[in-house]
Parts: sequence; structure tokens; C-alpha cells
Amino acid sequence: MSDWLLGGVENYEADQRACRRVLSVAPEISRTVRAGRRFLKRAVHTLATEYGVRQFIELGSGLPAQDNVHQVAQRADPRSRVVYVDADPTALAYGRTVLQENNNTLFLHADVRDTAFILEHAKVRRLMDLREPTAVLLVSVLHCLPDEEGPADLVRRWTAPLAPGSFLAISQLVCSASEVGAKVTAVMQEETQGRWGRVRQAEQVKKFFKDLDVLSPGLGDVAAWRGGLTVATQPPGECVEWGGVARVPRCRVGW
Repeated sequence: MSDWLLGGVENYEADQRACRRVLSVAPEISRTVRAGRRFLKRAVHTLATEYGVRQFIELGSGLPAQDNVHQVAQRADPRSRVVYVDADPTALAYGRTVLQENNNTLFLHADVRDTAFILEHAKVRRLMDLREPTAVLLVSVLHCLPDEEGPADLVRRWTAPLAPGSFLAISQLVCSASEVGAKVTAVMQEETQGRWGRVRQAEQVKKFFKDLDVLSPGLGDVAAWRGGLTVATQPPGECVEWGGVARVPRCRVGW
């Protein structure tokens, strides 16, 4: 679905139908998906150039797009290492041909919730050193997880093994009007046969950043995150990708 909304061609009629149904409920979703993609690239560029991060793990990477994470990171330093993780077999087919284009990139076919399997995988351990700062990218992923699967707990499980000074980039679909969010959720639940999470409210997403040090300019519509844009107050009912980037503190009280 994201591929179609981004103007790609690697999608199917079922994806297009689902997108049209979502757009009929929330027409701004197409703009929202594009904003999320631009946020991902700006976050990687910022972490690579301003904070010297050289290790990135993109969870739920999906189909390759223009300017993927490794391309952005390796422009800052060709030695940057990137692991892409996705459980979608279509993403696997394309990912291993497009995303694994040098020795510093890896596509791993796995469920993002299986933290131990991913981090203990032999290929990941050969490529990454978690004693060094690492950026974990959870962009447009957490709304795919229902509350009972603990998206906040997933964030904590990914944060726990990271070295101090590591980072998380998180965004999730948020609708200011709960009834619009409920409609989008209902469409996605039906189209995925129940394999989706839900649209949330901003206050709920803030909890994903608990005990993390949020970078400037803070949390909000990611269209404005270090993009040189001033985003107006979210219109009633409008859906946006909401989140930001945070650092794992050096002193983790209560962890």
C-alpha cells in the first residue's frame, strides 16, 4: 500500500483497492505517507551527519523506495552499516536484490517483534556491534501493532540492548478526531483480515518515548521535523504521521 501511495509500481490490485478505501475516509493519507518517508530520510541524514551514527536498523522496511536508508547513511560515510528487517515475502524478494547492494547492508526476513532472533542472528552480529551507538528506525510501523501486542513494550525491548547514545526514530499514524481514526482502523482491519493495529492519539504515542531523551524540535507532525517547514495546527479530523527522534540516555533509571 505504501508503495502505491508513494507512486511506485510494485503493488497489486488488492493494495490499490485498500488504498482507495482508506483515502475515501481520510484523503490526506497519501500526503501523510510521503511525509513519513521524508522524515525517515531526514532522520537518517541527521543522525549520520550530526551525531556520527554509523549503524542503522530499519524495522518493517517494506519495499525498496527512492533513497533507501543505506544510500542516505552511506553518503555520509560509506562504512555505514544497515540492517533491514521485514516479514513480508514480497519485501523479501525485492529487498534482497535491491537493498543488499554492498557488504555493509543486510536484508533479514523476520518479524520485528522477534527482537532476540534479530539481534542474535549470526549475520547481524557480524555486521553490527551493539556496543557502538545504533539507530533503530520504527517509522510507520507501530500502528500496525494492536494494543494487546504491546507496541510500547516493543520499543522498550528494542531500546534495552542498545548502547547509551543510541537513537530511536518513531512515527505512527495519528488522527485528531477519534471517529476518523476509528474508520481508518476499521478499513485496515478488514483489508488485512485483522492483521493490523490501530490509529492512535498523540498522547498515546508520547508514551512510546518514555525514559528517552527527545531531540529538538520535539514530538509532533513529522512533516515539520527538521524540514524547514512550519506545520499549522492539525485540522480537525486530519491524520498525520506523529513522532520524532530520541536518544537512549547514558543513565537509564528503572531499566
